[in-house]
Amino acid sequence: MKFVLYSKPGCHLCEGLEEKLAAAAHLPFELEVRDITTRDDWFQRYQYEIPVLCQVLVTEAGVQENPLPRLSPRAPQARVEQLIQTYLECSSEDAL
Repeated sequence: MKFVLYSKPGCHLCEGLEEKLAAAAHLPFELEVRDITTRDDWFQRYQYEIPVLCQVLVTEAGVQENPLPRLSPRAPQARVEQLIQTYLECSSEDAL
């Protein structure tokens, strides 16, 4: 399972979520962090919404990104892990 975190340098909310995701490394997922300042299309789409965490889905139609519900910046580590686990379980069920 892969997730993408849209972020930008100096964003404290982004850094906080990235730290919580790094602390959840015991869960079976891959994380790609994308700096929205490196591509105009990312910047235009996410400049007012970061951090944005998306689940990457590979389907017959191609690769899609599904934005996850936005977490409160004060969400505890357990809540972040619960969110990731929910999507990991949904992905496992889809594979059956």
